[in-house]
Amino acid sequence: MNRKKSREVAMKLLFEISINKNSVSEVIENYKESNKSQNIDFGYVENTINGIEENIDFIDSKIEKSSNKWKMDRISKVNIAILRIAAYEIFFQNDIPYKVSANEAVELAKNYSEEKSFTFVNGVIGKLIDSVDKKSQD
Repeated sequence: MNRKKSREVAMKLLFEISINKNSVSEVIENYKESNKSQNIDFGYVENTINGIEENIDFIDSKIEKSSNKWKMDRISKVNIAILRIAAYEIFFQNDIPYKVSANEAVELAKNYSEEKSFTFVNGVIGKLIDSVDKKSQD
């Protein structure tokens, strides 16, 4: 299974959920039906999206605190989807190295967001990682 491709799918589905307001399960099932042949880890996709939905308030507050107090409504929906995946991995997926989450998020931003958004995404993720590192040092 391709984790990079699975992250990309998770980002696209989170974006779709934010635009269309469809349920998580509906969006995932629709995607599964129309993309059966792709090499995607749907377990990762479902766990990530459901984990984000279950922890959305915590994740969004961490993103806001790490984005120089930008409110979520000022951040593009694509960047929000990317940042939510990275934040979820950083705070809840202990088996994924922070560097991997950061690099994958920056690559998604380079491919799907505005031209210079990857620097914003990288900065926010750096602060998210710093907040975890400081917490673990206490």
